[in-house]
Amino acid sequence: MLIVTSDKITGRKYEELGIAQGNTVQTVHLGKDIMAGFKTLVGGELTSYNEMMTTARNLARERMIDNAQQMGADAIISMRYTTNSITQGAAEILAYGTAVRFID
Repeated sequence: MLIVTSDKITGRKYEELGIAQGNTVQTVHLGKDIMAGFKTLVGGELTSYNEMMTTARNLARERMIDNAQQMGADAIISMRYTTNSITQGAAEILAYGTAVRFID
């Protein structure tokens, strides 16, 4: 499936089907969360949170694609991510965009 962040696909005609979306809420293991807390005292990259967010983005994107395919879409335009902190160490990722079907 073609996914673009632009608001159109140049050279293609298509009809808009609606908003495709997928989300997930992810958390890290308690031990990793405690270690990340210690890491904030000395500074540096919080790799366990990076891994969590990468996993969450991938899962949310795949769920958005599944949602678009259920609508009969060939592509998603204006794709975006948004995130929200749910609790300490847990975050929601939402992937969304406009599902479109190509017109030949």
